[in-house]
Amino acid sequence: MSAPTHTRPHPATRAGVGSRLPWWAVALPTLAFVTLLVLILNPSDAQAASGGDPLITHLFAWLRQLTAH
Repeated sequence: MSAPTHTRPHPATRAGVGSRLPWWAVALPTLAFVTLLVLILNPSDAQAASGGDPLITHLFAWLRQLTAH
């Protein structure tokens, strides 16, 4: 009794696959990163953005000290 042989499937084609990202998939994370970087490097902006909330102000001050050392 002989065993049936299986043929190899054809490799998947990439012709129909879209590899481009929409503009917002790159722009929004970049904007968030730059905003946080500016807030960390300039604590006066961080205090103004927090609206005087002491918890947020202390958090930004702690992050500033952490990155300074």
